[in-house]
Amino acid sequence: MTDSSTEDAEKPGFNKAKRERAKRMESAWEAVKALSSGFATTFIHLFRKPITEQYPEFKRPLPARSRARIILTRDPDGGERCVSCFLCSAVCPVSCISMEGAQSADGRRHAVWFRINFARCIYCGLCEEACPTSAIQLTPDYEFSKKRVMDFVYEKEDLLVDHQGKDKTYNYYKYAGIATGEAGKGSHIDEEEPVDPKSNLP
Repeated sequence: MTDSSTEDAEKPGFNKAKRERAKRMESAWEAVKALSSGFATTFIHLFRKPITEQYPEFKRPLPARSRARIILTRDPDGGERCVSCFLCSAVCPVSCISMEGAQSADGRRHAVWFRINFARCIYCGLCEEACPTSAIQLTPDYEFSKKRVMDFVYEKEDLLVDHQGKDKTYNYYKYAGIATGEAGKGSHIDEEEPVDPKSNLP
């Protein structure tokens, strides 16, 4: 009996087959441990009381920087922040923003009409990042489902609000250096007096 076992051990490939069997056993044991761990988690939760949030009675508060419905804000003086620069429309990856710009008698630019198709909007926030006046902002308001697709097309009147949104103090025309009825050249915040280019001539 001993001689037979010794002969088997000396055969080519005997040790290789033994190592393969050991490896298969180890793999099977790892699989059993993984399954046991997963089922243990499930078993623990079977005895826990479920937590159900009743919506819409309970609405989970969202972070202030959540990206949902878009609004057009006003500056602290009550004027429209949007200057119809078309940056938001240009940066929009789905081309859901369009507008027409004009300039009023006091030199301020504004949007004659401003339109967003929320049925196409992906709420990426690029328009908010591109806006130089903090006019366009995304809010946590996600509750505006509609039955008709065309009802997702919001006009300026639907977007414009009577507050400053997340930026309470910024007023573009107090920094921009643009001469308006509000301030002339050289009178804006941190702005130097304008230079006469003729003074640089020899």
